[in-house]
Amino acid sequence: MRLGINLGYWGAGMDADNLAVAREADRLGYAVCWAAEAYGSDAPTVLSWVAAQTERIDVGSAIFQIPARTPTMTAMTAATLDSLSGGRFRLGLGVSGPQVSEGWYGVKFDKPLARTREYVEIIRKAMSRERLTHEGEHWTLPLPGGPGKPIKLTVHPVREQIPLYIAAIGPKNLEQTGEIADGALVIFFAPEHAEETTLGALRAGRAKAGKELDGFDLVPTVPMAVGDDPAALADLFRPYTALYVGGMGSAKQNFYNKLAQRMGYEKEAAEIQEKYLSGDKTGAAAAVPRQLIDSTTLLGPVERIADRMQAYAGAGVTTLSLAPAGFTLDERIAALRTGVEALERAGLA
Repeated sequence: MRLGINLGYWGAGMDADNLAVAREADRLGYAVCWAAEAYGSDAPTVLSWVAAQTERIDVGSAIFQIPARTPTMTAMTAATLDSLSGGRFRLGLGVSGPQVSEGWYGVKFDKPLARTREYVEIIRKAMSRERLTHEGEHWTLPLPGGPGKPIKLTVHPVREQIPLYIAAIGPKNLEQTGEIADGALVIFFAPEHAEETTLGALRAGRAKAGKELDGFDLVPTVPMAVGDDPAALADLFRPYTALYVGGMGSAKQNFYNKLAQRMGYEKEAAEIQEKYLSGDKTGAAAAVPRQLIDSTTLLGPVERIADRMQAYAGAGVTTLSLAPAGFTLDERIAALRTGVEALERAGLA
């Protein structure tokens, strides 16, 4: 199992610290550094900045939002980043959510699975540098009846195939991801519930493509906090968990809430969402079960974190992307080093 680092979003006054974290992860031998985007910092700019100031670590988008770019623009960006980084780019994609897709990008959040499949198909064609034609429900290239003609990508990526990941939560999305992608970016992954929440659907998708899970990169982002008191550390992540389970989406459409339900927290998920959407964020955080936090994070001293890393590896995780908690650069750097020590203690390095 390899280690990654997820830097999240930029532009909150910690950009210099984020770069320092990326450079230390590079020095420590981390496999990949991911950057996110929502409606603030964009991932390509961040990744080019990080790639220019690191040497070995891969840089990955977690994610490029599908409604933000045409598929050919994404192919161009991926090819450019791969070329500039010397073959270190990983392309992560996701549909975002209805509030961002429609509120920020003005793109209707409909048929996300079909849109994703078509998006990936066009990217694959473009990256292969064949003359691009496509007839689908969401895109037609070239447009009929006009001056457009089939053209091909002029940039030569360093590698023949850039690894393509999809952020997936729901069973149908996970199944499709297993079928059409090289890896899955997941969140709130609990090893104890891996089969029913993640692996079963991924395996079904791989089977559709005539493949197995071997060679498929399962990449959960896992919050991490180092210390002697796991219970106190769990409290650090109550607001974070409540935000996703309670407030990320609407009352009818919240993928994270449904995930918590599939993990056996039906009653608790409903309470968290009711409180959060009514404005009681403190109450929502208090309603988050400690076990839900503990099973989806790395908490405690290095020995406990090593034990949990073994559980993640045993559940099929191939790249464990850490999101270290800490208000200072020193705390985040220390967590990075603890991650490496724990991996070695677990016998997974």
